Order: sequence, then C-alpha cells, then structure tokens
Amino acid sequence: MPRPEDLPGSRAKTSPVLYRNGSVYTAADPFATAMLVDGDTVAWVGSEQAATSIADSSMDIIDLRGALVAPGFVDSHMHLTETGIALDSMALQKASSARELLDAVAAVPGDGPVLGHGWDESTWADASLPSAEELERASGGRPVYLSRVDVHSALVSASLADSAGLRSLDGFDGGPMVRRAAHAAARQATRRLPEDVLRGHQRRALTEAAANGYVAVVEIGAPHIGGPGDLRMAGSWNSDNGGVPAPEVLPYWGELATSEEHARSILDQLGVGVRGLAGDLNIDGSIGSRTAALRAGYSDAPEELGSLYLSVEEAAAHLAACSLVGIQGGFHVIGDAGLDAALKALELAAAEVGEQRVRAAGHRFEHVEMVDAAAIATLARYAVTVSAQPAFDAAWGGPGGLYEKRLGERGRAMNPFASLYSAGVPVCFGSDSPVTPLRPWSSVRACVEHRNEDERISARAAFLGHTRAGWRAAKYPNPMAGQLVPGAPASFAVWEVEELMVQVADGRVQSWSTDPRARTPLLPALDTGSDPVCLQTVKEGSELYSSPSLRS
Repeated sequence: MPRPEDLPGSRAKTSPVLYRNGSVYTAADPFATAMLVDGDTVAWVGSEQAATSIADSSMDIIDLRGALVAPGFVDSHMHLTETGIALDSMALQKASSARELLDAVAAVPGDGPVLGHGWDESTWADASLPSAEELERASGGRPVYLSRVDVHSALVSASLADSAGLRSLDGFDGGPMVRRAAHAAARQATRRLPEDVLRGHQRRALTEAAANGYVAVVEIGAPHIGGPGDLRMAGSWNSDNGGVPAPEVLPYWGELATSEEHARSILDQLGVGVRGLAGDLNIDGSIGSRTAALRAGYSDAPEELGSLYLSVEEAAAHLAACSLVGIQGGFHVIGDAGLDAALKALELAAAEVGEQRVRAAGHRFEHVEMVDAAAIATLARYAVTVSAQPAFDAAWGGPGGLYEKRLGERGRAMNPFASLYSAGVPVCFGSDSPVTPLRPWSSVRACVEHRNEDERISARAAFLGHTRAGWRAAKYPNPMAGQLVPGAPASFAVWEVEELMVQVADGRVQSWSTDPRARTPLLPALDTGSDPVCLQTVKEGSELYSSPSLRS
C-alpha cells in the first residue's frame, strides 16, 4: 500500500510549513511576505524579519523567491464530467469551417463514438454547417456528437440521431443541429459509459482545476446533463479521492420542485448532500444557440425569440418550495425574457411564503447576462446571488462579437458587473467549464477589462468574486474560508508573477498603483500579456498540485 506522500500530486504534511520571501495576499498585513501553515490551518502571516525569528528545523521551509501566495480560487459554475470529456476529446475551438470540422472527425482513430467540443460558427467566414450525412461519412459510420461552444446545441450524425431516438424529439429538424430535448438526449446517449471511465473524466477535470489554482469547484448537476449518478460521483470526491487530494466539490442539483414535500423528497432520493436545488434548472438556453428567451427577436434571426423551458408558475412553486425547506433554489437564466420570468416567480414566491423566507434562503441565479436596472433592483431586494462568467464577455463581447451579431446594440449591456455590485447584488464568478477554460486570472482580467467600460470592476473586487464570494454564495459553513488570516483554512495557491501591484478603488484615476500608502494587499499586474503561473495548490493543508520548480 503506497503512502500518501508517494502518490502522484500528493505531499503529506507532517510538519509545519513556512512560506517566506514572497508576498502573501492577506487582510491581516498588506505587507506580509511570509506565512506559516500548521496542519490544515493558517497559523501566522507576517514579515520576513519575523519569519527569520520563528523559523526552526522542525519546519518545512519553502523559499517563494518573490512568488505570490493567495487564497485559492473557487469556480462557482462548472461541470466535471463534461469538462473531463472535453479535455479528453477533440478541441474544436480553432475550427473555422464545416470542412475543418469534417477533417477533424475523419482524423479521429478507433471505432468508438466521435466526440468533440467548442466549435462556434459565428466566427466563421461561411457559417454553413456540415450535414448529418457528411458527418456520417467522415466518421466511417461511427456516432458523432460535436457540442457547440455553449453546450446548448450540437452537431450529430445520422446514426446517432437514429440510435438515440432524436427524430421524434423537440429540437430536431432533420438536419445535423440538435437543440432542446433532442440535444439533451444526444448528449446523454454519448455519456452512457462505464463508471470507471466517467470517474476518469471527473478526475481529469479536478486535476486540471488544481493545476490552475482552484481549491473548490461548484458542480452544476441536472437530470438533462448527467443524471443523479453523475452527481453522486462528483460529490464522492470529497470523501473517496483514492488517497490523492482533490479540490472540494460543492454540488448543486437542477431539478424542479413542485412543493415543500417534493423538494424534500428530491433531496432524500439524491443520496448526496447538495447545497441547493439550483444551477442548470433551465428557464432558457443560450445566446449562441439562439435558445435564450428574448423580449424581442434576435438581430440575425428576427423571427426567433428563444425558448422558455419553465412557466412563471412552475418557477414560483420551485422557489417557494426551496424557501420553505430553507435551501437555495435557482435557475439557469440568460435572456431578458427569461429573467423576466424568474423575477416574476420571485415575486409570486414571496407573496406565498413571505419575502423574508425568500431572502433567507439565499437563492442563486446562474449567468443573468441580460439584466436592466429594474431587474437589478429586484435581485438586490430578494438577496439573490448572481453566479456569472466573466470570460463570456471576453470571448463574445465587443465589436463584431457574438453578442453584437445576435443582439445588436443590446449586446453592449450584457454582463453588467459594476451595476450589480453598486446595487448590492451578491456576485460570484465561474467558468461554466467546458464552455470557457479553467483559467481564473483570465477571468479576473475579463472583469477589469470588460468591453463596456462602465461595467468594469476593480481587480480586487474581481479577485474576491472568484475566491471568498464563491464560498459565501454556496453558504459554506466556515466563515473564514477564502482568506489567509490566522485560524483560516490553509487553502491557497502559489503563483509565479511578473509584477505585483495595488489596485486602487477608483478606476477613473488609474487602473493600477504601486503606492504603498494604499495599504491594500498586492495582486498580479494583469496587463502584462500573460497569466500568473501556478506553482502549488493547497487545500486545508493538503497539496493538490505542485510544480517541480517550486522546490528546485
């Protein structure tokens, strides 16, 4: 039986660890250069001079050589199995035509299903898609499933359409593109894999997260994504990780509850502790697949208004039920008409069970991309957390981007982070992986460099939204999670950085300042053209990831 310290990616902590000669992001001391970890807890943070006085032979001493130690990231919206499958299958983000998709399919070896992810026809010079028959020929008769970048639609081959029974389902029009119920069935058909294979995909996703500084991930499960078994597997990593520590998994389940009793029944039957009946309980779809529900038609398809998957009454019953149980409820909602339905549901739920019960439950809405001032006020009134994805703006905002193509001038108002913050709406951030990569500093940068200058937030606010706010949004029981102060969990990442700076509060003055009088902890300069490099990730004192260069 191997010892834990002999397992790949694991390093047993048998003695206190002193990190010194770097920078520590801590509210306890804005000039801290050292940190002592004892077991699973931060024991001390302070200066280099003080570190010299407390260092002794009983400690494992790590010379940071100028590196930054900061609270570990929390990804507030991701999908473990989907991420692992995407990492292990064809990456189609760079495909620029139907021909390139077909060539990629033809190049896949073996005789099993052909899986790929990430194509986006809105960036192609010719947006024509390959036919189902062309996909069939390119794969040599193997089933083909190629998810669009937003994973709300996919291209499928004729054989997959037949074997998965797609032809009779809503969202199948006889062509290669499937949406809505047909897409859910196609995805599930390609996910019927042996348990060890599925677990391998989840391990792949957790390994990728750890290597990028994440100490926790919010698993967004739902019946149409992977089913209860997939959720139970995700939740099991917290207790059964095979001796190799992994980021903590904070699971949510997106199943509609019709009453308090029904909500309790769902929770009892899941067989895994979930933090709420929220996440990808879809009120609508996505902008890219034109399934987000809009008040007015898409600019590039005026006759299309998207899809509403839940009625206001259904959504209200769900929120009321969750409020009575005292757990978080919520939805996937992107379009303005979708959000209208969600907010009307909030009002109806409050009328039924009382506004205070609704507020106390701490409901959360995922994405909330198209939101105006009136909607923001309602979200603030009911203390609804918005779980947003900054990388969406970086990928699809700006002149000529997807938002402009699909929504015209409406695209400029997407993802109004500054407006949400200024109104007091709780906000946390995630990647929606595999929709966007697990790259937390790129996500922080997307907040700072929002395409709409009026909606930019400071790097400090963005960093807290990616760390401490993630724990709070999940109603995590330890109030000290997400900070590095004595007594807090030793959950952090070490970063090799090109330059450290202090973000000033008023972006109208300047974006970055090196003025030490600010007495604000240092963060990496994000305008250098490259992200900080993760050297180590530690969760509650257990090493999840380590670069060989950390101790070289």
